[in-house]
Amino acid sequence: MKRRFNVAGPCRPDLHYMIPAERRLPEAPGLVDQSSYFVVHAPRQTGKTTALRGLAERLNASGRYAAVLFSCEAGEAWGEDIASAERTVVSEMLRNAAAVLPPELGPPPPPPAPPGDLLGATLSAWAQACPRPLVLLVDEIDALRGASLISVLRQLRAGFANRPERFPWSVVLCGLRDVRDYKAASGGDPNRLGTSSPFNIKLESLRLGAFTPAEARELYAQHTADTGQPITEAALSRSLEVTGGQPWLVNALGREITEKIAVPLAEPITVEHVDQAKERLIVARATHLDSLVHRLTEPRVRRVLEPVVAGTYEGGGDTYDDDLSYVRDLGLIALDNPIRIANPIYREVIVRVLASSAEAKVPAPPARTFVQPDGRLDLSRILREFADFWREHGDVIAAGMPYHEVAPQLVLMAYLQRVVNGGGYVDREYGVGRGRIDLLVRWPHAGKGGQRATQREALELKVWKDGVRDPLPKGLAQLDEYLQRLGLATGVLVIFDRRAGAPSTEDRTRFEEATTPSGRAVTVLRA
Repeated sequence: MKRRFNVAGPCRPDLHYMIPAERRLPEAPGLVDQSSYFVVHAPRQTGKTTALRGLAERLNASGRYAAVLFSCEAGEAWGEDIASAERTVVSEMLRNAAAVLPPELGPPPPPPAPPGDLLGATLSAWAQACPRPLVLLVDEIDALRGASLISVLRQLRAGFANRPERFPWSVVLCGLRDVRDYKAASGGDPNRLGTSSPFNIKLESLRLGAFTPAEARELYAQHTADTGQPITEAALSRSLEVTGGQPWLVNALGREITEKIAVPLAEPITVEHVDQAKERLIVARATHLDSLVHRLTEPRVRRVLEPVVAGTYEGGGDTYDDDLSYVRDLGLIALDNPIRIANPIYREVIVRVLASSAEAKVPAPPARTFVQPDGRLDLSRILREFADFWREHGDVIAAGMPYHEVAPQLVLMAYLQRVVNGGGYVDREYGVGRGRIDLLVRWPHAGKGGQRATQREALELKVWKDGVRDPLPKGLAQLDEYLQRLGLATGVLVIFDRRAGAPSTEDRTRFEEATTPSGRAVTVLRA
């Protein structure tokens, strides 16, 4: 059977291109050998279930353990109903045990037990009857909520001291978040998690990370090996750049190119295909991307993301910053410093979602209205049209944006997206701690001799707030640096005046010409 890129459910080596599951959690077998209770956590769609399934199969094949993987997801529907949630979890565990273990290793019938003790009693009876040490791999543990989650965790904690004769030898809890956040999921104060936890017996917290560049290349190489279709080096590099190695995105790009765009196998996969697939994923708002963006209005997420998008985040990336740790566990922020959105695709999706209310109000005509006879975009005209729009509607639209600190920048980005969408791209960078957003507009067109060319236009966005000096000098220096990095001779600096005593939008919106420290001539739009 033909293998393919997988974007739904666990991977199977006979059906999907995949990185060997045992390589995703190399520390896990050693922790099991130590009779450890530990946590595996990672953002959604990073391969947790596939890795746990591979671990369970490896442990059973060793002949030393009886390992069972099961999910708590079905218990979520019961909420605070401890008895029903517990029965559901135990039923799922027994069903999976019967499917993967021989009868002599399976559990005996559950003993009579009151609500809040059924799981513990069942595990105790099973551990005593099983001739091998029992290993539980509990997936989607944080799907449980409130009292139901506390009950399950406390039963595991209560039996911990009785292992291995009367309780499982090792337990692996797997979910979206680290164990420190179980307190929030079980009803505790999410703003002050501290170290208190209903599961304080864990030895380690393992985080399943993104694909390394070598792993992403290996995945795409499997497609080439199976089909003979080459992938250019530039396309591989571009894929790694836009996905940041996030496993679902790496697979989704591959699937979009090979199945949706359906590049013929005789043709190599190019950078243009990667960019086209990236744009299609963003516009389609696939389930995985939707599962991320619906969290943007959560107070804990907003406290981190709003200043990151605005370029004003000044935190040091402290491990003990609970909000930052939470947003990192969701996969929205990169694991390492400096603080930044995890990858360019997430960056695009976040901004487009935040700016969607403004984009719906933009009456901008299609990009072809701004295309010059030579096929290039008329950026000057775009900016003039935006200035007129901002004079009339800017303050009202900005006031209704979900992230107020970055509202004017979002309006401009929405305007540009509306104009450029369908023919070009708007790439965004957030200058964390530097009070800036950098934009690069890329517009493909036919160059000299009909050769494919790309017009690039750079813009830098800054905000003038109360109590600070005119950001023009600093903005010119920062734009100079950005242009130098891009190899461009000119650019645009946009300064939004958000001071309480600033002139009206109509009076303050104007264009100026300025020169950067290195002598580049730039256009300044004050709005």
